[in-house]
Amino acid sequence: MIARLVIWALKARAGLAAVVITANLSGLAVIITELWLSGSLSRLGPDWIRSTALVGIYPSIGFVAGVALAIRDRSSHFGWLDQGRKPTEEEARQLLRLPITITARAFVVWITGVIIATVMLMRLTPDNDPAVMAALFTFGGFESVGITFLIVDRLIRPTIPIVAAVLGPTMHWSSSVLVRVVVSWAVAAALPLLMLIVVLANPVADPSDRVRTAIYLSVVGLGVGALATAFLARAVATPMRTLRRALDRITRGDLDVRVPVGSTSEIGRLENSVNELVANLRERQRMRDLFGRHVGTEVAERALAGGLDLTGDVRVVTALFVDVTGSVELSTGLPPEEFVAKLNRLLATVVTATEENNGLVNKFEGDAALCIFGAPIALRDNATPALRAARRIRDEVVAAGELDIGIGVAHGRVFAGDVGTDTRLEYTVIGDAVNEAARLTTEAKEVPHRILVSGAVIEAAAEHERAKWTLYETILLRGMKKPTACWTDLDQPAAAVPGADMEPSGTADPSIERSAVVEVRTAATETD
Repeated sequence: MIARLVIWALKARAGLAAVVITANLSGLAVIITELWLSGSLSRLGPDWIRSTALVGIYPSIGFVAGVALAIRDRSSHFGWLDQGRKPTEEEARQLLRLPITITARAFVVWITGVIIATVMLMRLTPDNDPAVMAALFTFGGFESVGITFLIVDRLIRPTIPIVAAVLGPTMHWSSSVLVRVVVSWAVAAALPLLMLIVVLANPVADPSDRVRTAIYLSVVGLGVGALATAFLARAVATPMRTLRRALDRITRGDLDVRVPVGSTSEIGRLENSVNELVANLRERQRMRDLFGRHVGTEVAERALAGGLDLTGDVRVVTALFVDVTGSVELSTGLPPEEFVAKLNRLLATVVTATEENNGLVNKFEGDAALCIFGAPIALRDNATPALRAARRIRDEVVAAGELDIGIGVAHGRVFAGDVGTDTRLEYTVIGDAVNEAARLTTEAKEVPHRILVSGAVIEAAAEHERAKWTLYETILLRGMKKPTACWTDLDQPAAAVPGADMEPSGTADPSIERSAVVEVRTAATETD
């Protein structure tokens, strides 16, 4: 009901005038009723009609002037609304000043009227106490002015979202929560109580007149106080409830939240701040997602949390390297888009298997990928998940039957951190384990099961995982000073791998002594 009245007052050309005049007439009616109940009007004498007419000249002039000014205000402050357009910046600022402008004008009109009416009544009824009369008129005028401010401030509230869209985050002191609370307190408690004190202290009024006037003022104070308090509570509680619900959604990760800005007070600034917070979080999430696709989610989180410093440390990690066999022949024998589509499917398998085993796909190098287990997130056991990921990658690639690959896995100490400059950083791992994994990958392309892992990985893995691997042979990897004991898994039948030999070079029985005589051969000098 109130919302419909507010909308009507905004759209109707005489709506603002009706609201302002009603507020002022209500204050005048309270004063006249108060004078009548207190016996002040009965002391006008037999010529009371003439006296009342004389006293009513100024209120009549003020009424006509108030209607004209209110209609002018409606046309000048809400013309953009009639034209169906957004206000200009100057029109928006004028609209924010409207409550205090109308209130200040009403204050001037009331003070002038109080002076005129008090002087005239004192001349017409010398029996009345001039201080009592002046006080009653003054407090009644202040009450009317306060109600006018609260009503006009409420009236323009539906336009605040449009104003905020034009001016951005803005605040006007006259609409602050402090001003609203003070005005509401004055209208609801201070002024009615002051008028009550004046009536009870009137020395010329009869006791019965003072009692019934006091009862009347108490009823008026209770009614006005309840309305003013209800408006204030609603003006604060409603947006706070909306803000709480919005923050609850943000806490749950829902960033599709926008709070309507309905005030130019501190609450309006808070509403705007919540919208800015959501926008910043959405942008941060977008950057994290975009960044994470390039460098990995963990590295993105580390970079966003740690800033731009070049940092890193030495860690014991497990490195897994995957490379496509015969990629040059494939790339020349297939259309580029078809080769890239196959490569993307392979890399999707690598990413899924690595991330689901708590690893990081550190980088793609053409048709190869380097995966790290144990950095940047430390793992109590980083060898076991690396071995699981290697087997899963090999099994899914074999099942797809599109590409042939080699997988090498090594374990050791590496530097894990950022390298580069202040303007360009890259998270990487550097160390023998990475080099060894790359060399093992080259050799794994000739192994039936297409996986070779170093003995250090097997030693660091859990017992149940070690049982799935067998010693293949000892190889002097290119660039390495000592031979490397290479292991392969027992799970995948050799014949399932395209182009694989039927039998592995090592034993398939894990019960045979792992220190049996093995062949030592020097790796070919082929490139990675």
